[in-house]
Amino acid sequence: MRSDFKNMSLVPALAFTGRRHWLRAALACWLGLSIFGWSPMANANNLEVGKAAPQLILHTLDGRSIDSRDLKGKVVILTFWATWCGPCREELPLLSAYAARHTKQGLEVLGFSLDSPDDLAEVKKVAASLSFPVGLLGNPWAGDYGRIWHIPVNFTIDRDGVLVDNGWKDKEPVWTAERLERIVTPLLR
Repeated sequence: MRSDFKNMSLVPALAFTGRRHWLRAALACWLGLSIFGWSPMANANNLEVGKAAPQLILHTLDGRSIDSRDLKGKVVILTFWATWCGPCREELPLLSAYAARHTKQGLEVLGFSLDSPDDLAEVKKVAASLSFPVGLLGNPWAGDYGRIWHIPVNFTIDRDGVLVDNGWKDKEPVWTAERLERIVTPLLR
């Protein structure tokens, strides 16, 4: 009986060693990736106006997939919003009306909702009133656009696939009629 007790006392020590080993390995991987230039936290810092816009795919509520890179030749606005965001709810009708007026000029708006799947009914209700496709982002990471940590936030891409407006740098990120005329309208000419 005593030998069984000795073996049992080793189990927690082995589990602790295994956990510590796993944590060290995870930390080493994270540091290694960071040193070689890949850090999920830094992705948004790599966004530069005048450089190629990163790819982002919208998985729409109706089951389509729209890849931002397939929209070359169009002016693209990526908008991130949520049903619980007051400024977003104010901005969406304005953006929708603007998009409807300028679709024939080559404007494409992709709406990424940060709502959870539990709020899908409310997202669909809002999306039904919009003139552009909407999908759930699924998590706060939006590829090379970084972690979406405040909303609304928008990014504008010109016809050549170049980022022309970086939403992270905007002091007033909510779209207004004046801001749309200043940033987007010239791109549609």
